[in-house]
Amino acid sequence: MNVRLRNPDRELQVAGGRKVKDILAELAIDPDTVLVIKDRTLLTREERVGEDDSIEIRPVISGGAKSHRPLTKCRRCRQPAVIELRRHNAAFCQPCFLKYFEDQVARAIKHFDMFGLEDRILVAVSGGKDSLALWDMLLSLGYRASGMYLGLGIGDYSDRSGRVAHRFAEERVADLIHVDLREDYGFDVPAAGTKGSRSTCSVCGLSKRYIFNRVALDHGFDVVATGHNLDDEAATLLGNTLRWQTEYMARQFPALTAREGLVKKVKPLHRLSERETAAYAFLKGIDYVVEECPLVAGNTQLRYKDTLNHLEAGSPGVKAAFYLGYLDRAADRFRDQVAGEGDLVACERCGQPTTGRFCAFCRTRAQVLGDRLSPPADDQLARELSDEVLPAEVYGRNG
Repeated sequence: MNVRLRNPDRELQVAGGRKVKDILAELAIDPDTVLVIKDRTLLTREERVGEDDSIEIRPVISGGAKSHRPLTKCRRCRQPAVIELRRHNAAFCQPCFLKYFEDQVARAIKHFDMFGLEDRILVAVSGGKDSLALWDMLLSLGYRASGMYLGLGIGDYSDRSGRVAHRFAEERVADLIHVDLREDYGFDVPAAGTKGSRSTCSVCGLSKRYIFNRVALDHGFDVVATGHNLDDEAATLLGNTLRWQTEYMARQFPALTAREGLVKKVKPLHRLSERETAAYAFLKGIDYVVEECPLVAGNTQLRYKDTLNHLEAGSPGVKAAFYLGYLDRAADRFRDQVAGEGDLVACERCGQPTTGRFCAFCRTRAQVLGDRLSPPADDQLARELSDEVLPAEVYGRNG
């Protein structure tokens, strides 16, 4: 039997005539970290594959619990299931899973009053499963959702991601705004990651936040929606808690209200796991980039995800209990951290809101390009250098 493994792509031959779970066990693959696909159909771990069959094993980055009691019937209608969700101790057929997914998104939107049918929504699109699943769902629910793709200049990976995003928009006759980091701002992520004090992932995240907000303001959008899922949010919360970064914990909320110069930001997928968004994308026939970003190796966020996956393997639902429990019982305790940040002022270079003379994006861009910001008027230079570890010449000061 032929097995195609993804991310990275490779093929191998294994003995067929067995259940999916036995093949995965031989390959040392946790069943809840992958989708198993045969002829464009999802297989559960209890289904049998023949000697002459070909299957694809598609990773979804995050995992879940190991198998306990086989779940082969849909919890809602008792038809044959296509996916098992261990944290709910449930399985669903395709129609019922899609309904479950829609209900979880609708619940998130309503509970946090994210947006209404008249609001203009800008979806941050990467070409991956989460952002495209979110955009597809919002369009299906009748929302005025446009997409924005940011070209980061990461070689073939970015080229493929851009093509996928454009094809998705064309198939749905949806609006897509395309911004290229190098063409519009003079640098790309790989180059920026080799210069200065910020890591590649840090520059990437900073650039996305800055440009999504700027595009939303320039084009009159009411809200920016991102595809952050339950696994993303739980891993971020774990990292922030380990360091007791309470100012970041205060901002880790599914909906952040608008402030002067900052549009509202929402995360409608925060109740759904990464595996669930991958299954939705597959079942809806969405072509997405399966491969990880080639620059992600060593990312701290992935280590936190891996830790939570190990916990989830022994205690299904622990990730949901951790993050959703934080929202229900602890998040309000940190809100004063945001309130105490002080007034925002306009960046002297770009006009975007910041707490200093220059916003973090302009400081980083100046460092990468060897640009000079205006000379400082007081001792604020020392504080900014201390925060960003930037060379003094960036600020136009000699000596």
